Amino acid sequence: MPSDPVGETRRWIETFVIGLNLCPFARKVFVDDTIRYTVSAATETDELLNDLTRELRHLVDRPITEVETTILIHPQILRDFFDYNDFLSDADELLASLGLTGVVQIASFHPQYRFAGTPPDAVENYTNRSPYPMLHLLREESITKVAGDPAALDAIPVRNIETLRALGRKKIAKLLG
Repeated sequence: MPSDPVGETRRWIETFVIGLNLCPFARKVFVDDTIRYTVSAATETDELLNDLTRELRHLVDRPITEVETTILIHPQILRDFFDYNDFLSDADELLASLGLTGVVQIASFHPQYRFAGTPPDAVENYTNRSPYPMLHLLREESITKVAGDPAALDAIPVRNIETLRALGRKKIAKLLG
């Protein structure tokens, strides 16, 4: 297992996600220390689904002032992006089976993240590239609270792509360095 997945993830959030303002909601939860970071030791998808179940329940059972969002880092499994991408449907099925659809959203981040129809080296893929494969569990109420303007929310991915294209791959790689 990597030496410090939580520390590396925190640095990525601080320097890349917050530093480039890719997620305008990240700064508050980061500064307020209401992000729960969990590292899964799973090596099989069933183990990861068990960890995901535990983390989903933990998130909804805690007050939002204590845990607003959870990042489940799983460095030992689903390192291939296409396997990871296939797993996301299992994660969504789990969310539904727990009755949490509309309560929690699962955002996906992976070191090899690739949007459909983009080449592997396209800069827009970096909007969802993280140091490790991870599942970001977001409370719907948090999204609703900060996203009063749906048009502004929809504009975030477009702005992020423009930001990364303006930087270029070399500067992005240096930031992620």
